[in-house]
Amino acid sequence: MLINRRKLLGGVGLTGAGLAFSGVLPAWAQSASMNGAHAPAALSGADIALRISQSHLTLDGRQGHATTINGTVPGPLIRLREGQNVRLSVTNELDEDTSIHWHGLIVPFQMDGVPGVSFPGIRPRETFFYEFPVRQSGTYWYHSHSGLQEQEGHYGPIVIDPAGADPVQYDREYVVVLSDYSFMHAHTIYKRLKQQSGAFNMQRQTVDGLLAGRDQSFADRREWAGMRMDPTDISDVTGAAYKFLINGHGPQDNWTALFRPSERVRLRFINAAAMTIFNVRIPGLAMDVVAADGQYVRPVRVDEFQIANAETYDVIVTPTEDRAFSIVAETVDRSGMARATLAPRSGTAAEVPPLRARPLATMRDMGMDMSGGMAWPGAAPADSGAMPGMEHGAQGGMSMDMGGMDMSMRNPENAPQVVMGPGVQTIAPMPADRMGDRGQGLDDVDHRVLVYTDLQSLTPNPDLRAPSRELQLHLTGNMERFMWSFDGQRFSEVTAPIPFRLNERVRVTLVNDSMMSHPIHLHGHFFELVTGERGHRPRKHTVNVLPGGTAMFDLTADAPGDWAFHCHMLYHMHAGMFRVVSVRPLEGARS
Repeated sequence: MLINRRKLLGGVGLTGAGLAFSGVLPAWAQSASMNGAHAPAALSGADIALRISQSHLTLDGRQGHATTINGTVPGPLIRLREGQNVRLSVTNELDEDTSIHWHGLIVPFQMDGVPGVSFPGIRPRETFFYEFPVRQSGTYWYHSHSGLQEQEGHYGPIVIDPAGADPVQYDREYVVVLSDYSFMHAHTIYKRLKQQSGAFNMQRQTVDGLLAGRDQSFADRREWAGMRMDPTDISDVTGAAYKFLINGHGPQDNWTALFRPSERVRLRFINAAAMTIFNVRIPGLAMDVVAADGQYVRPVRVDEFQIANAETYDVIVTPTEDRAFSIVAETVDRSGMARATLAPRSGTAAEVPPLRARPLATMRDMGMDMSGGMAWPGAAPADSGAMPGMEHGAQGGMSMDMGGMDMSMRNPENAPQVVMGPGVQTIAPMPADRMGDRGQGLDDVDHRVLVYTDLQSLTPNPDLRAPSRELQLHLTGNMERFMWSFDGQRFSEVTAPIPFRLNERVRVTLVNDSMMSHPIHLHGHFFELVTGERGHRPRKHTVNVLPGGTAMFDLTADAPGDWAFHCHMLYHMHAGMFRVVSVRPLEGARS
């Protein structure tokens, strides 16, 4: 019997259950065997060839469209070694331009793969050669930076082995690529988001939820309605439109990674989803987080972690029991899950937990954190009842009036003010530092959950200088109109890049004025989150800024060139939350 399994047809019809599955997914993404202690076959060496093309696939018995790399979704695992040089030829077999960005890799800006920023893109029927030295090790990935191709399947993993001994000891490893797929075309999804706020939200509050005490009280609903806010609007695109995948497999496929009891198994998690944040856990099995965004960290033992779009986490698990365990990647809004199995033998499975109750946004997610006082100087005390920009109605409701807010209070002296307009729905009155928060829906779980403040770099930070200046950027948007921007300006409205001087040290504060999470990614650099022990702060290339919150990092602008800086929610970036960072030497100075 044919089980529900993702198969790339590539123009060839299925002839029955005898069709070898090994031919329709890349080798690394197939269910593992006990042969060898490391990951299955990958592309490696000094010369690697990739081709981008259109294919069809079937998932749960339905046929869909995909943009594939070497005919598969996900694309091939690229395995490199720190210190080598690599030359990657990318041939475009599409009828439109394409590109590949090497996410998290430190490369010359001309090789970064962002059309219109670092190169012109790859035209149809043309081949582009990426060539660069491999200067790091760890878990990374690659994806298109052209249009919405990433949503259509244009992504794949990268593993770079260290030049010397790996500080992480393990007996076997697996790459675990999380992603979302829709039978609806990516541009149709975007069109519906623009047409209707909450177009894919099928988990709104009901009278039944009110009576059962699962949802907000009537008074709370009335107050939120007065602010034109929906506390169930956690994800823009949900399980109503998505299938959630692990290594290209749907939940019913039961992708399986095998182990021998008491082995140390390294799982390299990559969130390659276009719009989905996942909460990852393995019920009954603790995880030791040993790397974040490819950078080694001091091991942190947790039971669950939230992984935002474009982030990677390496974890070590040591199952001692001779039984199967479920790998559960539940979406942040609890509308679906990706699922796989870690097992001592093929054909076994563990119990899959049901979806947990969907979370509700809070006043903290709106940037109204009353617990710690006001978040900027000159504001009214937290207990005074007065909040700039907030107007309490006669019936106890609350409405947003941003016209009276003095935005200069919210920005360092040298930072631009937020440009108010139809694209700025709200300004968070009391944004809180949320780098120690667990993430939406995880506050009340009764086990250990990873937070950014748990992370400490395994090795000393390379630059211990204090920042010479500060830069504050606001993450702004209008959820009803699906408009997204930095400082109230979409990329199409910006006339100049964000300037940095070569090798300067800058403290960047991101203020999320919206009620949606924004995983912000800077190309060409790593930065240190301002948290924990100075000198061992975690180094990342992507940081998730929670709703109504702030995140702070220190950046050494040591890579000359023009670099993309954007939200890694694909449709947020497409709608305008994208900027260019320009790193240049001082005039007259030696570079």
